[in-house]
Amino acid sequence: MRILVITVSDRAYKGIYQDKSGDIILQTLKEELDSKISNIEKIIIPDEYDMILNALENNKDKFDIIITTGGTGLSKRDITPEATMEFCKKEVRGVSDYLRQESMKETIFASLSRGYAGVNDNVFVVNFPGSEKAAKYCTKLIIPLFEHIIAMIKGEGH
Repeated sequence: MRILVITVSDRAYKGIYQDKSGDIILQTLKEELDSKISNIEKIIIPDEYDMILNALENNKDKFDIIITTGGTGLSKRDITPEATMEFCKKEVRGVSDYLRQESMKETIFASLSRGYAGVNDNVFVVNFPGSEKAAKYCTKLIIPLFEHIIAMIKGEGH
């Protein structure tokens, strides 16, 4: 399993803010999937539409799963879902709905997350919120789906 975590944050990119959500996703993935991961990496990019799109495009053949964290809120700079939608060829709405629904059991504010999930060729992309707590929670929720998602994308069926 090859996984890329993309932190989308102007402040983390500029070094003003420590990237806690990306780090917690990496840590959780390593703890839960250690022997199943052949490559895991993290990059930090600003909340710039073209940079998000380019990061997805430039890594789509290198990874099976791309998780973004940040940029799913309501501010003008929160554009991660829009860039992800443009990149993906197929939406996987059930995953984004599932993450929101389960997260709302923890906090009503999860209803404000606009995260998206989809597929482009052989890569699955999912958007997580930028908070450390939400990133860890969503990672734990989605891990059980990864092997099946990868198998389905590769045409290995159910």
